[in-house]
Amino acid sequence: QVQLVESGGGSVQAGGSLRLSCAASKFAYSRTCMAWFRQAPGKEREGVASTSLGGGSTSYADSVKGRFTISQDNAKKTLYLQMNNLKPEDTAIYYCAAGPRRFGQLCVIRGNEYNSWGQGTQVTVPS
Repeated sequence: QVQLVESGGGSVQAGGSLRLSCAASKFAYSRTCMAWFRQAPGKEREGVASTSLGGGSTSYADSVKGRFTISQDNAKKTLYLQMNNLKPEDTAIYYCAAGPRRFGQLCVIRGNEYNSWGQGTQVTVPS
């Protein structure tokens, strides 16, 4: 129902930066959470960052705090993930996701809370 299209992935040297984008066709809920997840080869899916659509609240995984920034452009219906000071351990397929936000609750970075997912975009940081 909600189509999410990601872009911006690629290969970058350690210490470099990338900005991921996720364009949404529409949203099914009046209150929506948006988030970024990633999955490295042989690893479980990991929540990276989340935000409430149209709001200013954000949450980050400890591993990316201070380096990554989640943001949005409401007019363009686009979610962004600015990734700075990239490290080899950041190598993964990155997915954007959307789901309903519980009234009065912050958006959590938990995969089972989201029901719309992008196709993923590869981020590679060579050692």
